[in-house]
Amino acid sequence: MNLARTVVIMSTDLFDVSGSEDAPAIVLRIVAHPGAGRTSVVGVHGDALKVKVGAPPVGGRANAALIELVAELFGVKEAAVSISSGETSRTKRVKVDGVTPADARRLLDEAMARSGGAGPRARRGPAPVQRRV
Repeated sequence: MNLARTVVIMSTDLFDVSGSEDAPAIVLRIVAHPGAGRTSVVGVHGDALKVKVGAPPVGGRANAALIELVAELFGVKEAAVSISSGETSRTKRVKVDGVTPADARRLLDEAMARSGGAGPRARRGPAPVQRRV
């Protein structure tokens, strides 16, 4: 008898909430494509924000360009943005201090609308993730 069951997990946000009400923060999931022609938000890739980074992945230049883009996107100083995991990977988790979840949703929606990456999946969120439990 197979006791495994399938659980559907809906992930409608591209970030996790961190911090507190006094010191809000988000941890953004990003898939970065370094060495692109320019640095910009492209859209959604699974449960992550997809971005192109103009700098090559050499000597931390792509990560620095990504931090600059995220800081500009959320209207914070670059010092408020840090890569919490994925320094050498295309899949990254980027912490942004001083941004509330409501502001993050609004700013991400605006960025995806400007990029043209706000297709049907971007508006309603990524597809459900199925995991065997």
